[in-house]
Amino acid sequence: MNAVIGTHDLLLVTLDTLRYDVAERLLADGRLPTLARFLPGGVWERRHTPGSFTYAAHAAMLAGFLPTPAAPGPHPRLFAADFPGSETTAPGTWRFAAADLPTGLARAGYHTVCVGGVGFFNKLTPLGTALPSLFAESHWEPGFGVTAPDSFERQIACARGAVAARQEPVFLLVNVSALHQPNHFYLPGRSGHDGLDSHAAALAYVDRHIGELFALMSERRPCLAIVCSDHGTAYGEDGHTGHRIGHEVVWTVPYAEFVIPKGGRP
Repeated sequence: MNAVIGTHDLLLVTLDTLRYDVAERLLADGRLPTLARFLPGGVWERRHTPGSFTYAAHAAMLAGFLPTPAAPGPHPRLFAADFPGSETTAPGTWRFAAADLPTGLARAGYHTVCVGGVGFFNKLTPLGTALPSLFAESHWEPGFGVTAPDSFERQIACARGAVAARQEPVFLLVNVSALHQPNHFYLPGRSGHDGLDSHAAALAYVDRHIGELFALMSERRPCLAIVCSDHGTAYGEDGHTGHRIGHEVVWTVPYAEFVIPKGGRP
């Protein structure tokens, strides 16, 4: 990472509430053709989230604690705040002397941008402002939120306006709300009932457009992309619905990191 910082743009796409099992199944079924071209080896990596709901997971990730590989560790981290005794800071880890990654990157010359999705990014309350306030530039509007069927397209358009003309390196976070409940509207004729099938349909919708985001972020220079879920969600497993619970479907998330060469092709 010490060779990447300063030479590459950085993109963190959090597919909010995406379950690992659903992501893996859609990839195997050929329903994620865009992501299949970019994921290393054409597969998702199975990881464990640092938090069971959006705020906790993003607070950890934006301090350098990305989802952890599911196999026993320790696992060296890509980014790490200076912290005595850290067992996951290795020679290849980019270290920053700040409490959060956006501030550390800003001090390294990056313009930091957040395009929010779910309510923890809406800037309508003090809590909804906490995560966006870490960035030099942040955006949210109702059309980016969980009730908008075209939310991801709107988020990409916003990102284009924010970063296309920048000359300095950019760190962009896009919190994709489309997977989050409600998602029934991604199935034609479905009304008012979310399930694993509509969750899957929402991911297929994201795949149809995510190539535009990859192309945008590799127009100026190569881009290191991290695409992952912040946590999963339950649809009735063991009687549970939703997240912020200690269930396997919540703690297990899909993860990928890869470099998009300048020009946007894997």
